[in-house]
This record gives sequence, structure tokens and C-alpha cells, in this order.
Amino acid sequence: MELVVIRTFTDRIEAELAHSALEAAGIASMLRSDDAGGLRPHMTLTNGVELLVRAEDAAAARAVLDDDQRRPPSS
Repeated sequence: MELVVIRTFTDRIEAELAHSALEAAGIASMLRSDDAGGLRPHMTLTNGVELLVRAEDAAAARAVLDDDQRRPPSS
């Protein structure tokens, strides 16, 4: 199984929201960051938080995230 990075975030919260959106759409994903196991969260500013999916799910995952960004906030 090949994993690909579909997006890199500088904010852990944004990465978690994207991860949740993919999970809600039925697309398995995972986050990867080099922040010393959460002990050095400031490292995500330079290294980022990567969102990974299976290669065969990449196009669908990008579509979900792109659609989610275009949707206006609910009031």
C-alpha cells in the first residue's frame, strides 16, 4: 500500500479538521508531523503536518477537501 501526501498544514488544528472531513467521507487518512511527539509543537511551523491517504484515494480525498474549502460557513 502506497501512501501519498495530499496536503501539508502549518496548523495542527487545521490538519485535524481535514483528517476528520476525510474520515466522515469514508476515506482513511493519517497525519504525520515531526514535532518531537507533541513536545515541540512550534516545529510544525517549519516542518508542517502532512495529511496522507492511500494513493488510490488521493483524487477523491483532494475533491473532498477542495469542496470543504468552497463551502460557506454555516450560521
